[in-house]
Amino acid sequence: MAEIAVPVTPRGVSLLALGFRPFFLAAAGAAVILMGLWLAMLAGWIPLERYYGFAIWHAHEMLFGYSAAVIAGFLLTATRNWTGIATLSGSALGALTLLWLGARVAPFLPIPGGFVATLDLAFFPLLAASLFRPLWTGKNRTNRIFLLLMAGMALASLLVHLQALGMTASTATRGNRLMLDLVLLTMLMVAGRIMPFFTERGILGAKPVTRPWVERLTFVVAPLVAAANLLSPNESIGSTLALILGCIQAVRLAGWHDRRAWGIPILSVLYLGYLWLIAGLLLEGFAGLDLVSLYPALHALTTGAIGVFTIGMMARVTLGHTGRDMRSSGLTNLAFALANLAAFTRVLMPILLPDSYSVWLYLSGLLWILAFGLFLWVHAPMLMAPRADGRPG
Repeated sequence: MAEIAVPVTPRGVSLLALGFRPFFLAAAGAAVILMGLWLAMLAGWIPLERYYGFAIWHAHEMLFGYSAAVIAGFLLTATRNWTGIATLSGSALGALTLLWLGARVAPFLPIPGGFVATLDLAFFPLLAASLFRPLWTGKNRTNRIFLLLMAGMALASLLVHLQALGMTASTATRGNRLMLDLVLLTMLMVAGRIMPFFTERGILGAKPVTRPWVERLTFVVAPLVAAANLLSPNESIGSTLALILGCIQAVRLAGWHDRRAWGIPILSVLYLGYLWLIAGLLLEGFAGLDLVSLYPALHALTTGAIGVFTIGMMARVTLGHTGRDMRSSGLTNLAFALANLAAFTRVLMPILLPDSYSVWLYLSGLLWILAFGLFLWVHAPMLMAPRADGRPG
């Protein structure tokens, strides 16, 4: 699994030894900087981003910027473990990371829009190409689905850029939503592999239950949610399917759950991220019934599910792959708490006290910045230094 190190031969600096190192560092840095830029734009302190458009840029960068970096770092590392076949390291890994970084910076530069689009659109095809051999030739054929997911993410990016370049009138929102659904589908796949494993490994005598019928339903309904949102956005069919998927995930999580997990922060943060996923899906279903606005649902899925789950995953993978004990520090636990508080402030407080909406928006953003700033403070030195146990990787 993800925290099990496979010996590799590092080329150059430790930062480029395995994919999680540069991409987790980039993801956490982007979480801080992108949110800071968003808040500064909202406050009128800096000019609005013009290539994508203000609101579309925010959604795009948190999905194709932050989330894409986490996915790249995880897959480049986990695929090596799953298959025993080498993935990118050294200068090739550095070049892919710089491509991702260039796509984040390009919209703010006085360059043609076509160049901005080319930089961003190239990322997922190149990531997929680098992972094609190990994912396709590995013994577990299920891993090939990640190639299909990356193809879908490239399509989602194309939909956003077609509108940014003026070639379509209204495809950017669909593209961002498709990317969100694909990120969540990736999360569902990864969680199914790691959460029962981590629970069993981390709690003496734990016996998480994975029910085959729940797994089958999960991966039937989740793609249907993505298809419905792409083909018929804002229609009731998507929200109904989301409600059904949320109920299925509640059953799924109940099978894995062990109450002792709540005393282990490095494990409980993953449970909390999954609870945010369930809450977001249920809220989306309620939004389809006009019981709540769609925005709390979307932020439960993004700030909550993606934000909380990924900060926990990045902390765990970093500890395991740098040869350290699987125990989160006090500052890391504080970062977990702040990430959850950011989600709570962004999702629930606007429902409870809608008249103070702007206060909750800014407060949530600041809490998010603090959470990932603490993550960087603790984990950036680990990501840039050789393994503590002296092994390569």
